Amino acid sequence: MFNFTALLGALSDSDATQSLLELDGGIKILVDVGWDGSFDVAKLQELERHIPTLSFILLTHATSAHLGAFAHFCKHFPLFTRIPIYATTPVIQLGRTLLQDVYASTPLAATVIPTASLTESGFGYSNRIDETLNILLQPPTAEEIAGYFSLITPLKYSQTHQPVPSSFSPPLNGLTITAYGAGHTPGGTIWHIQHGLESIVYAVDWNQAKENILPGAAWLGGPGASGTDVIEQLRRPTALICSSRGAEPVTAALNRKRRDDSLIESIRNTIANGGTVLIPSDSSARMLELAYLLEHTWRAETGGVHADTYKAANIYLASKSCGATVRYARSMLEWMDESVIREAEGETQRADQDTSKREKREALAPFDFKHIKLVERKSQASRMLSSQSPRVILASTSSLEWGFSKGSLQAIASDERSLVILTERVDNTSSLGGKLWDIWKQKFASQGTDESAQASIVSADGATVFSQDVTTVALTGNDLSLYQQWLANRRQLQRTIQPDGGTTLETSADVVDEQESESSSSSDESDNEQQGKALNISATLSHPRHKVGLSDAELGINVLLRRKEVHDFDVRGRKGREKILPFVARKRRADDFGDIIRPEEYLRAEERDEGDGDEAREGTSKQESGLGQKRKWDHAANQTVGGRRPSSGPNKRRRPFGEGDGESKQGREMRDTNDDHPMSESDESDYEPAEATIEGPVKAVFSEITFTVRLQVSYIDFSGIHDKRSLQMLIPMIKPRKLILTGGRENETIALASDCRRLLGVGSEESNVTVFTPATGTTVNASVDTNAWTVKLTQGLVKKLQWQNVRGLGVVAITGSLEPTETGQESHEQASKKVKTSANEAQDAQEQTATATPALDVVPTSMASATRSVAQPLHVGDLRLADLRRIMQAAGHVAEFRGEGTLLIDSAVAVRKTGTGKIEIDGSGLSVNTLRSRSLEGTFHAVKRKIYEGLAVVASG
Repeated sequence: MFNFTALLGALSDSDATQSLLELDGGIKILVDVGWDGSFDVAKLQELERHIPTLSFILLTHATSAHLGAFAHFCKHFPLFTRIPIYATTPVIQLGRTLLQDVYASTPLAATVIPTASLTESGFGYSNRIDETLNILLQPPTAEEIAGYFSLITPLKYSQTHQPVPSSFSPPLNGLTITAYGAGHTPGGTIWHIQHGLESIVYAVDWNQAKENILPGAAWLGGPGASGTDVIEQLRRPTALICSSRGAEPVTAALNRKRRDDSLIESIRNTIANGGTVLIPSDSSARMLELAYLLEHTWRAETGGVHADTYKAANIYLASKSCGATVRYARSMLEWMDESVIREAEGETQRADQDTSKREKREALAPFDFKHIKLVERKSQASRMLSSQSPRVILASTSSLEWGFSKGSLQAIASDERSLVILTERVDNTSSLGGKLWDIWKQKFASQGTDESAQASIVSADGATVFSQDVTTVALTGNDLSLYQQWLANRRQLQRTIQPDGGTTLETSADVVDEQESESSSSSDESDNEQQGKALNISATLSHPRHKVGLSDAELGINVLLRRKEVHDFDVRGRKGREKILPFVARKRRADDFGDIIRPEEYLRAEERDEGDGDEAREGTSKQESGLGQKRKWDHAANQTVGGRRPSSGPNKRRRPFGEGDGESKQGREMRDTNDDHPMSESDESDYEPAEATIEGPVKAVFSEITFTVRLQVSYIDFSGIHDKRSLQMLIPMIKPRKLILTGGRENETIALASDCRRLLGVGSEESNVTVFTPATGTTVNASVDTNAWTVKLTQGLVKKLQWQNVRGLGVVAITGSLEPTETGQESHEQASKKVKTSANEAQDAQEQTATATPALDVVPTSMASATRSVAQPLHVGDLRLADLRRIMQAAGHVAEFRGEGTLLIDSAVAVRKTGTGKIEIDGSGLSVNTLRSRSLEGTFHAVKRKIYEGLAVVASG
């Protein structure tokens, strides 16, 4: 059994993707946790309902369309963190930086609590609830997001893996998953799922074309392969789940060289006129493709004809997590195209062989940016936008609704020399990106099939654009009380849904008590230890203790800890942790490598005395430089953590910048990256204080902004998605039994389904293919019509089997007589002679007889001749013309392809393979009297002999 449900993204303009796969035995697999830029929690309600029944989760790409809601579910649904999750390493690393950028850039990513939910919880305030209240959930911090992604199990390409089911899932019964390259993004995955007779290939948003840093999809063997047919592991699946996005392109697709040249030409012309080029893109995977192209163009052209133009312009990579993204890209070169790997190896060899220090510095790795400057802070963005020189800004995000791209657009909107290059289609007309897309599309709607339409530049002609600006305000008064009531109600609901989740789901009272019991420990011990706690637990912790307001009923068993003079609790009728005496155990901080080692605990006596003496002389204390404390500038240069002054002696080990000073790991990584590529000379001495944040629950306040757009708009497709030609070419080669189209707009899906039905011969006598186009929320039954029986083989029959080897598999044909087993006969006789004293005993005897497994025995001699005439030999295997060509050439024959699907051997015999797999051989047994008669003699029989050698001839009887 195999049922498919599109939870999000099917027959829809939304690019978000969520799919649910249901298999025999109650196995449920969630593929992707996508979310679109609206951040609407109503679109996640269907997935929320399935969380308690999921077996495991698969992620395909590090884009918002495929994992945008991952941190939201981990933060607000503790059960979600207990489900095993699998993805490739680049998807894990780039997905982490993507979501950190999203939550740091827009408060709407935290999502607005629905008014209906507030009304249900705050029954006492139902008459005063405002429809525009817009209370936000507590967003996950950067450390929490990093912790959520550390829960994902990394896999490699072509690595067959048996996943571990969740604790509330049925057994998987030998189910295996395998990841294959999908292109589109680093680490992008085509998933192959094998469960019994079901072979499922999940391929959404793949790209067969090779790009600058990414190889094509692994349908034909992946990078370095020269196959002309789909690899065996992905061929003839029982079900193929494929996206339809790109089946109806707006403009004709360009090859990679023409696409890149069009982009560079548009940029060069704009910066030559003193304008600014803004390229909005996502902040992780696709941004690397654009950054790599711009960096290598500047490296090559700064010494060329247009050297002055390129030298006068600056390139900026603007994203709040771009430093970590670039650093991760440097460590993931093995996941990229072979040309990138060769470039990195060549630069390394050059640096090792050079004796000149100057040339060593110029030997740059693929992602060691020399011309691109990273922008992560608002002060850097302000200086970038205030510059009067030509510039190219690569910023997040493509919708232009948040991130540095929105501010950049407002700054250059009135400049007629500036240019915005859209790299993908934006269907959300309410966003700034969608409005610019409409301006460009209306101009070139009549040239949709013309290649010249792409990269065409159109002027906005002073169009007026409206947008919303979002700010946050702390909750006070009745709004705060309403939020606290809603929080308590959701916490009680979580406890009811998960009565056995005591180790994962904790109330705010538990956390408060835990903090009190660990007051002697430092504040950093609590990092990442509160993952999987109750809904909005960070908001509860930020409130004063008297504001929590939990009743005895809400506290449950914890009333023994929280209330004074309470020593008794009734556990009758309770479940889970409510029946166990509460105990708060101090947690040990550890990571994947074991317990955390604190260097200050292993100081020698003289080092400790030296530090104490320095503190005494300077009149400072250890608390002065603790976490969260401000330090004076004159102390910062001469003081490290603990107040000790670094020694310049030869035996002292130098401590890396930022280590041990309370700065987060990610912050150090981003700072290290920016130190390599500063914004300007003044950046080294620039100090930017941390942005002021509001503690506790907040609400969103919307304000409308209006500005006039006079710049120019262009569109060049850098989405990296399969086009119509790739879909029509590869789907017939894959030959699926069931084809499910999802992840696309309605017109694209319907058009592709019509083409696939024609190409796969749906409706003909030879074809049994079914094409499904389910809508969002619709379940389709894509099970394969197969029949399987279980029988036992007798010892006499097993001894007579003659096995044939077909590509490492053993194949045998059996002819036997089906008879009940001896055990079954004995149990039947015993059941018939047994005196049945009750109806239950009679029913047990019947069930025992019915479940007896029959046995297959040797055919009796009297029937052997009759069965021998009926049994026919079978040819088992799959002949590939490319393999036959290689075999015939090795045997001394001339074999070459003529036309599509025809192999000509010795110019005398033609071998064809039909769409149904049938082999046709045309030729003569004896050649004509020519000078080559001797070499051509017997070619027909030689071809047949080689074909039969590649197949297993199995016969029975």
